[in-house]
Amino acid sequence: MKASDETREGFQPKDTLRSEAQGLVAPSDSPTESVDPPGHSQPADRGLRHLSSKKKKSKRRKLLYWLLIDMAVAAIVIGLLLHKPAGYNPVVPPETNADGQRVHPYLTHDLMPQLYNGAQSQRPFDMEVLDDALNEAIALARWPHESDGVTFSAPQVLFQPGRIALMGTANFEGAELVITIELGPRLSEAGLLSIAVETVKIGAMNITPLAKMIAKQKYQEYLETVPVDTENIGAQLAAALLNEESFEPVFKVEDKWVRLKQLSIESGRLAAHLVPAR
Repeated sequence: MKASDETREGFQPKDTLRSEAQGLVAPSDSPTESVDPPGHSQPADRGLRHLSSKKKKSKRRKLLYWLLIDMAVAAIVIGLLLHKPAGYNPVVPPETNADGQRVHPYLTHDLMPQLYNGAQSQRPFDMEVLDDALNEAIALARWPHESDGVTFSAPQVLFQPGRIALMGTANFEGAELVITIELGPRLSEAGLLSIAVETVKIGAMNITPLAKMIAKQKYQEYLETVPVDTENIGAQLAAALLNEESFEPVFKVEDKWVRLKQLSIESGRLAAHLVPAR
């Protein structure tokens, strides 16, 4: 009986053990707080800030590079536009004479007599034009000329092998730009004359395609608003220059008609062979 009592005293019910275990272990549904050690999040924050700073610096560098490229391109464009061609040396016009003469003797005493006398003779004849003398005559004209807010001055004509260069200064809102237009006159086997605009430059910048497109548009607008006499030599020249049209080089000198039969252009000199027409 004594052993049985000891056994009862050492025995603990299951409910008692369960309650003691519950007292030692926190309930599973109670929230568990995790506490990071001090300074644990600082390296991560520092890394994010460093990465953000790197991205900002990279963006600034790219912007700076593009800004430098834009500035370089702008400087090149301005340099090309302001370039003065080596062959551009316009004649400085002399002061007007006391009688107001503005017609050069080269025109009145040389070119016009050649053309008039040759036409009246009703025989083939030759003419020669020198660009030096022609530029002196052009300089006596009334310059500058203004059109659509652009002032043109200091014109010059240069005869080069196979082509004619027309040069002048255009003043636009204070900026002086040298314009160069190169023409290639050609006579076809059928006797038609074309005056192709081969090159248009502002300074050293080639704008030929754009200039041709604008010229054609302006010419079409002109035809739609103004009646044009297609027999007029001035209208034919305008069509040849602005619309790349060919025409018969026949024109009237007083009461006689002449035709341009041959044309050659060398450095400083243009030679033309003309014959009676009609």
